[in-house]
Amino acid sequence: MKNCTATKAVRGTLLAAAALLVAGTTSTQAAPEDSRTGDWLFLSVTKGDARSSDTRGTLLLCDPPQGHGKAAEACAELEAVDGDIAALPPKDTYCPMIYTPVTAHARGQWNGRPVDYAATFSNGCVMAGRTGSVFALDSPGSLGR
Repeated sequence: MKNCTATKAVRGTLLAAAALLVAGTTSTQAAPEDSRTGDWLFLSVTKGDARSSDTRGTLLLCDPPQGHGKAAEACAELEAVDGDIAALPPKDTYCPMIYTPVTAHARGQWNGRPVDYAATFSNGCVMAGRTGSVFALDSPGSLGR
């Protein structure tokens, strides 16, 4: 009889420990979802026409700024226009008239609102002039700047 009671006690303890482990795992797994509750955008730039496979992308987080080399500048520029990429003021720059198209795409959220932006520019210099640091995913000069 003592052996049966001891077995039940051990089994009950193991079940309680397993329940605690499952509860701990669930709360740990929920943390990554919570990290995307602030301002964030998944940014991508595709060189060439729509059939091109030369695409670069990154996740831009703005609290704290991280995601690519100019994340702080990109977040500040987006903050100034409340996340509306199309409203970014154009830079006063001179670009070559060489047609090497690039397509910029952003999807995410800003101040709780969804963001979905896509635009094709005649070259990387024109894109940089219209979007500032937001799509500066590559090193300077690699997109025609």
